[in-house]
Amino acid sequence: MPSSSLVPFLAAVAAALPAFAQDTSLLAYDGPDRAGKLVAAAQKEGSFALYTSFAEKDLPPLIVLFERQYGVKVRVWRANSEKVVQRTVAEAAARRHEVDAIHSSALEMEALHREKILQAVALPRSTDLIEGARRPHGEWIATYLSIWVQAYNTRLIAKADLPRTFQDLLNPKWKGKLGMEGNIPEWYATVALHMGEEKGIGFFRELVARNGISVRSGHSLLNNMVVAGEVPLALTMYQFLAEAAKRKGAAVDWFVMEPAVARMSGVGIARRAPHPNAALLFYDFMLSVEAQKVLLSLDYVPTNAQVPSPFAGRRFTLVDPAVALDQGDKWRRSFEEVILKQGGRQ
Repeated sequence: MPSSSLVPFLAAVAAALPAFAQDTSLLAYDGPDRAGKLVAAAQKEGSFALYTSFAEKDLPPLIVLFERQYGVKVRVWRANSEKVVQRTVAEAAARRHEVDAIHSSALEMEALHREKILQAVALPRSTDLIEGARRPHGEWIATYLSIWVQAYNTRLIAKADLPRTFQDLLNPKWKGKLGMEGNIPEWYATVALHMGEEKGIGFFRELVARNGISVRSGHSLLNNMVVAGEVPLALTMYQFLAEAAKRKGAAVDWFVMEPAVARMSGVGIARRAPHPNAALLFYDFMLSVEAQKVLLSLDYVPTNAQVPSPFAGRRFTLVDPAVALDQGDKWRRSFEEVILKQGGRQ
């Protein structure tokens, strides 16, 4: 028996470390009764903390649906992807285990895996995902894709005159008409490697030298420039931005020159999650047909193959986050030298 003086201390320690007493067995379970067991365990926990870089305006439809469906509260902390990583890593280093689930861009999720912040999770057996959505280590999984497409002002460029391949962009008629976002080394690297590294870099050098590229800081700004006609043809536009503008009646449309390059965003569960079952329920929910349809309605490209996609039947190439991390500096320097210094940032 502990002495009376130790009782308050031990009680305080036990209260401060609830995460370590939690049952995480369902994270590795893929039996047919997983859903029922998980809902009961999650409701017992009652809530969980989500750190995310998800677009603020797009969070409510997902969070409200989840909370209404399961009665489990989501405590959201939102920031840009870099800050999400910084806070998560800092708290782990300080042994402050407050976060349960993290949802962010692929490079940041892969960085958290390398920092040993995340834990492996079994995939629900009924989930049918596109190839590449599940990472080999199983510690995070893609919930949606942001796909770079080409967008153009329909008042300035006729659909019949659009380039069909990247090589077509070398035609003099595109001189002074091309634009690009200024922080996309992953897109640049993926397209260059698709062509063959040396040939691809040579292509971009020639394109900038011949026809120029107006470099804009921010996808939203670039989208607005296309709508306004200041950039007739953008080479790197997120599909959901162009589609949203088109739906609002703007004189803009989008098309694809292969390879269409896709960046993943995904969800993972913290290794020391205080509420692992509630986090796992959200993990499963984000992959469900119901949640994926919500993402589709927000113009994201779903990773559940059972949900119709604007890219059904189209080929696209996923940015490999491991390669992007390992070779990031190399391709960032090349992008700056070939595109930024020659094209000029505006």
